[in-house]
Amino acid sequence: MPPHPITRRHALGLAGAASAALLTSPPLRAQAPKVLRIGVATGGVGTPPRTGSSTIGLVNAQGLLEKAFERDGIRVDWIFFKGAGPAVNEALVNRQLDLAWQGDLPSIVHRAGGVKTRIVAASGVRNGLYLGVPTGSAVQRLEDLRGKRVAVFKGTNLHLAAVRALAAHGLKESDLKLINLDPAAAQAALTTRDIDAAFSYVDLFALRDKGVAQVVWSAARDSYRYTRQTVLLATDDFAQAQPALVQRVVDTVVSTARTYSDEARRADLFAEWGKTEYADKVWREDFIGQPLRVRLSPLLDPFLVARYEDGADEAHRLKLIRSRPEIRSWFDRSFLNQALKTQKLEGYWPEYAADGEQVGSKLAAAR
Repeated sequence: MPPHPITRRHALGLAGAASAALLTSPPLRAQAPKVLRIGVATGGVGTPPRTGSSTIGLVNAQGLLEKAFERDGIRVDWIFFKGAGPAVNEALVNRQLDLAWQGDLPSIVHRAGGVKTRIVAASGVRNGLYLGVPTGSAVQRLEDLRGKRVAVFKGTNLHLAAVRALAAHGLKESDLKLINLDPAAAQAALTTRDIDAAFSYVDLFALRDKGVAQVVWSAARDSYRYTRQTVLLATDDFAQAQPALVQRVVDTVVSTARTYSDEARRADLFAEWGKTEYADKVWREDFIGQPLRVRLSPLLDPFLVARYEDGADEAHRLKLIRSRPEIRSWFDRSFLNQALKTQKLEGYWPEYAADGEQVGSKLAAAR
């Protein structure tokens, strides 16, 4: 099925949303930088690179920040890292970035290491995690992994989500042979049956469609607590020196999230992401049964905070970090709250409690 084209009406809607965010953004300081440096924790695909699965990917692909800062003469540099989150951390340590889009575990690692950042918006929450096994394997559930050779890309949010899911099903990391492989290497090892299973993302669908693997478990179908979270962070120094600039970035992210959270735009969303790492049909399958307002929510709600707190506990227990960092004050809602208020989007996205239940749903059920 060919990608669904973006109509002129939709294009105008995008332009209108971006313009609204731009017009309501405060003016920048006279000392505003000439370049805005944004790190992206994936290698992306194409030239220039682009990525799917998040609002940040849409903002990048459509050049929305470039348009937002054009009047100020500020160039936007998107820096994609094939080394994923750990490579972003290195750039943050070396003060080479102003903002970054990154998963939960690498972010927790840099916070534990004393790198000063603040989480300013969600972008890519409840991302999928899947378990793939060779076709015909006796492994059909997580409990069957005991003693097996299992691949996961260690140091990324795939690692943390996998360990969390295993623990919930009665398995410690030491109960199996966890092998560090990036997704491409894991796919090759599954194909040659050099491993018994692999935790990964939608890349596993391609192996399944070729008949060489089965996808036997999905985090989203088990519990959102085992899904992966990604956020937009700003360095403390940059947020303090250029709050209006950070606000304009968050304004743009929120307006884009609003545009594509509309179920009428579902086909447009997957058509856009279909130009990235995977075909649109792959994204469609990953989102089955999940409202766009849930997956594209920019909210820093109690559910998201709880997942980062769980992640910090698990990373410390697994000795991935030396000390457990404080989590709650890391979330800076000031920019997001301003964007929601200005764009009249307060209450638009559903808020979730720490246990994954929608806020207000229990009360409504009781009535």
